Amino acid sequence: MAVRIFTLMSNRTLHNNLQYMSSRTVYNSFKKITRTINSNNVSFNHLIHHRSRKQYNAFASPKLNMSTNAVPKMATAPHIPVMSEEVKKLLSYDGVFLDMTFGAGGHTRMILQNCSNSKILCLDRDPLAHQYATDLADQYPGRVIPLLGKFSELPDLLDKLGVCDNSLDGILMDVGVSSMQFDDPQRGFMLSQDGPLDMRMDSNRDENHLTAAEILANIDEDSLYKVLKYYGEEKHARKIARAVVESRYLLRKLRTTKELAELVASVINIDGRLDKLQRFSHPATKTFQALRILVNNELNELDYGLKSAHHYLRPGGTLVTITFHSLEDTIVKRHFTGMDIDKTPDSIGRGVAKHRSSLTSYSNSEMKQIMAKKWVNVTKHVLLPSDEEVSRNPRARSAKLRAAVKC
Repeated sequence: MAVRIFTLMSNRTLHNNLQYMSSRTVYNSFKKITRTINSNNVSFNHLIHHRSRKQYNAFASPKLNMSTNAVPKMATAPHIPVMSEEVKKLLSYDGVFLDMTFGAGGHTRMILQNCSNSKILCLDRDPLAHQYATDLADQYPGRVIPLLGKFSELPDLLDKLGVCDNSLDGILMDVGVSSMQFDDPQRGFMLSQDGPLDMRMDSNRDENHLTAAEILANIDEDSLYKVLKYYGEEKHARKIARAVVESRYLLRKLRTTKELAELVASVINIDGRLDKLQRFSHPATKTFQALRILVNNELNELDYGLKSAHHYLRPGGTLVTITFHSLEDTIVKRHFTGMDIDKTPDSIGRGVAKHRSSLTSYSNSEMKQIMAKKWVNVTKHVLLPSDEEVSRNPRARSAKLRAAVKC
């Protein structure tokens, strides 16, 4: 019997919260869930493990098994770094850096070669990427420190190394799914090849982490509709959600990427979708994006990661971000923009205080601290990949690079 596992907000409330991208409100939209597994009848009570705050507004996840013994080694890392020349110019100085999305290590290797006295902390949630970082550490002894974990696990990992706040010289975040995850059918991200409907960036690192198939086997129609609409920006979200739920009873539960892709294609029956390069885009692309964001809690993790970056970056240090869709870019842009006091009248706080007496409790110094800018944008506008790079690496077509310096 299917179990209703998500109790989400109303359409309007969820829409407003996703637009504002508050990590706390988005987190609260996914409440405790329960899953029943056939004969074992095992219940998992949390989709996201909520622990106490540590030093600042970020959540630390439970201790996980960090063993990578079962991870297969590959001869070469199958990934082309995006906008590497732009990153090279922005992080062209010696220091201690943090690559928060190591992947296959393309950006890290470039920084190591360009800055001979630099050291890099290499974070990634994927055990395979951690293996690549370990191999790179052997090639650059004393200059590379591999870290296995999510953005929300970063405080614990850095505390163990003795890294304190305001200490890092530069941070890089290349957000999204890496090519080596996309190209492996067994990871469940591919539309073109069949594989298990997994979509976990952590692979099997956390046994309590639900797969996309397990979520689709239990989620109710209204909750799935909201996920597809707001995380995938899918116009046909209602029709797809209804078809997925009905397939559980009329046919069978969806277990492979091919089954989900074919179901979505049969429901919306659109042949004319094109990507930015005017190539055919599968009708299920946005559905896969929405499920991937949900499975990996990507937007919350990104929000935590940006707060973590500001906490550990020294004043004057540079943060470079690369995003691949509008939801990610919106979060980064709002962190970087913040409250632009340079364009705000100095007396705005005192002016409002005339009408709301509660604001009179704040002194001028307190108001300055509250309204202080956290970032100064390095680039006036978002940077996009060149036509030459897109033709060489089509997966770079959606990339958007932003950079800011900590105040």
